[in-house]
Formats: sequence, C-alpha cells, structure tokens
Amino acid sequence: MALDRAATDHVNQVWNEIVPVLHDYIKIPNVSEAFDPDWREHGYMQQAVELICDWCAARPIEGISVGIQELPQRSPVIVIEVAPFGQAGAELGLDDTVLLYGHLDKQPEMEGWRDGLGPWTPVLDGDRLYGRGGADDGYAAFASLTAIEAVQAAGGSHGRCVVLIEASEESGSPDLPAHVEALADRLGSPSLVVCLDSGCIDYERMWVTTSLRGLVSAVLTVDIVTAGLHSGDVSGMVPSSFRIARSLLSRIEDEATGRVLLDTCQTEVPADRVAQADSTAVDIGAIADHYPFVDGAGPTTADATEQLLARTWRAALSVVGADGLPPTSRAGNVLRPSTSLKLSLRLPPNADPQAVADEFAAALLADPPYGARVTLSGLETGPGWNSPALAPWLESALDAASIVAFGEAARMFGEGGSIPFMGMLGERFPEAQFVITGALGPDANAHGPNEYLHVPTARRLTIVVAELLDAHARRA
Repeated sequence: MALDRAATDHVNQVWNEIVPVLHDYIKIPNVSEAFDPDWREHGYMQQAVELICDWCAARPIEGISVGIQELPQRSPVIVIEVAPFGQAGAELGLDDTVLLYGHLDKQPEMEGWRDGLGPWTPVLDGDRLYGRGGADDGYAAFASLTAIEAVQAAGGSHGRCVVLIEASEESGSPDLPAHVEALADRLGSPSLVVCLDSGCIDYERMWVTTSLRGLVSAVLTVDIVTAGLHSGDVSGMVPSSFRIARSLLSRIEDEATGRVLLDTCQTEVPADRVAQADSTAVDIGAIADHYPFVDGAGPTTADATEQLLARTWRAALSVVGADGLPPTSRAGNVLRPSTSLKLSLRLPPNADPQAVADEFAAALLADPPYGARVTLSGLETGPGWNSPALAPWLESALDAASIVAFGEAARMFGEGGSIPFMGMLGERFPEAQFVITGALGPDANAHGPNEYLHVPTARRLTIVVAELLDAHARRA
C-alpha cells in the first residue's frame, strides 16, 4: 500500500529548501583525504560535516538524534538515529534496523569545465545543479532525512533508521571499517540497506543497482637513470622510462583489445545478470551513444548487451594520472629519468580483490626490463558486490514505489563503479536486503568536469525511499 499524496507533496516542498543548501555544500572544496593529505588543517571537511549536521538536526523528525563520530587518525562520520515511527514501526521494535548510507567527501577539481561552471561554483541550469559533489554524493543525506520526514508527515510507518554519512568514500573508504566496528552495537543487524550513491541509465524510472565492480589501484614508478639526459646523446642506448612502463602494462592488459590478462580477473558472469543486460539493451539500446566521443571515434564494441557487461562485469585498466611528464610547452629534448603512472583496475564484482592485487603486483614487479627500478606505491583494494536475490516484499515494493515516483516500474542494472562499503556490508550482513540506486545519469559525469545533479530525479528517489521505508515497516 503506497503512502498518500501527502508524502510526495512533503518531499517536493522540502526539496525546494534543499537546493539552496546544496549550493552552499558545493562551494566547499572538501576533496577526499587521498587528494588532500592536509584535510584536517584546511578545515573544509569539517565545514561540510557541520553544514549537513546543522540541516539534519533542524528537521522536524520525531525521535531523531544527530551526532558525529570521531576516531583517532580517521575522517569523521555523521551518525543519525531515528526511532521507530507509527504502529507498524513500533511493532518492529528496536532490533529491526534500516541503514541508509551516503558520503560527503568529493573528488578533486579536474580540468575542462564549461565556461561559467566550476567544481566549487554551484549553477542551477534548468533541472541540472552543476558543481562537484552535489550528485556524488552530497544529496544523499538530505534525501534520506527528507524521506524519513515524509513518512512521518504522511502518517506512515518506518522502523528504526540509522543514517551513516562517511567522509572517505572517494579515497576507497579506508576509514569506514574502523567506524563500522565502533558502531557495531548501534548498527545491529540491518534488515534493509539503502544507498543513494549509484547511477541510472536514464531519468525516466528508478534504476536499481544489482552489482558493483571492485577496485585495485596503485602508482607504478619506473626509474632508469638518476638525472635527465640529452635525448640526442643517449636515446637508443638508454631506454625510455615511459617505454618500460608501457611494456609493463602489457603484462596486465592487451593494448589492442583492452582485455585484462590477469587470471584472477577471469570470472564468469552470472546468467541472471546476462539476462538483465539483454533485457535492458532491448529497451535502452546502445548505452555508449550517450558519451561524448570525438568525431569518428566509438566504443570498444557496438553490441548493446556487451557494452553493458563491459562496464559492469569485465575487468578494465585505466591510467588516471602521471608524474614525470612535463607539459608539452615546456618539454625539452631530454630523456626523462622517471615515469610514474596512477593505475586504476576495475574488477568483476565476483573477483577476489586481494588475489587480484597480489597477481597485479607480481606481474608488474617481476624481472624489470633493463634492470630498471620498478616500484608500486599506494596499493589499495576495494571489494566488488553482487546483490543477493530480492525478497518478494521488496521486489513488489520497488515496482510500486517507482510507479508512484516515476510512473514506471523499476529496472535492474549493474553499475561499473565501486562502493567499497557495499561489499563490506554484504559480507557483514549476509541476510540484509539491499537497495542501491542514485541520480547519476549517463552524462552527469561524476568525478569529471561539468558534474551535475538532476534535481527532479533526486526528488523522485526521495519519494521512492519514503515508500520503501513504509513498505519495510509493513512487510510482515
């Protein structure tokens, strides 16, 4: 049974208040700790935490408590608890918890923003709120609290809710395991986990994320000489550090096809995920058509199903940064002594990230060409995640909620990004049901220039969460 119109009206009213606060949030350059080691001294993360906490604490929600958990040498976590509400919520008691997750840290600026836009310059252009972090994932705290508030305003029911907003997700959530351990008694064993940090294929319906890729990242450094040397004098005799790095990457990836060669990345795609990709491809077509290829360029495959699987269930290597390369305008005829490449290896959801990391490191470090000094630093891993089967009540509730909010039933799809917390929670709470969704459409460009939040989708997802909270309370 859906909530009455009062819930939808309440969400829309509150979202009119949220948008200006998101403007203030976008202005704060609180990049994640991996990109700002001095984040404590700069104080931007604390500003973002305080902005969100102040807004949440002021909401007219019965039974709410808002706090900040601080641990030594860790980024903070906002912890919000809301007591059960309504008759059905009261019957669930305090042991049946809904966990709602989001994060507030941001990716760095990146270049290439359109004229008039910038990472810390919020601009509302029609339905799009441009700026870093609004969609990834600053809106989650506001949407989660508004959904709870809407249930109460409409006279619905919800179980005990815990909202967890972390500040290290964009760094791979290195601080979150310690926080979760410290919060073990308060978290209990959630029966439902809701996460608004994912994406959608279009803005016409709710898209439920069924899987997330894992991640291995590291910086590969090749040193060949101790100083830059005149290229005319030594090239051909002294090997290029870039060529050595390029040859090492060929141990990981077939550069002609992009196929990752590591045995630990060769996993089987479950049959149900292939079927979902086939179904989505029939309805949506080639997803790569949404992306801004230069004239004459195109994706790795024209097959619509394979495009979906390539971005969700296949391993892929990207070089996302480099050191040791001067700008072309300042590049002399010098053979450079060193090349460093930041590597990002996305993993199939069912791959073992530690096993991949071990094979990855062994492949890059063994038998360095020409005796070069080859090192790996900052090696980090994150688990992938494959959703457990939906309980019948949740499958029905998702369709009903999506119809209320979007006018269309929900659809399932795999997501190519990583949310390490989901893999962690999946292992910790194997009986929990998961709803992972988000407002990041195919051109919302999270992490890149011109990132934006599609505000109507964020509103509708808030309505969906309200409906799901009420359905969860009434599911027995």
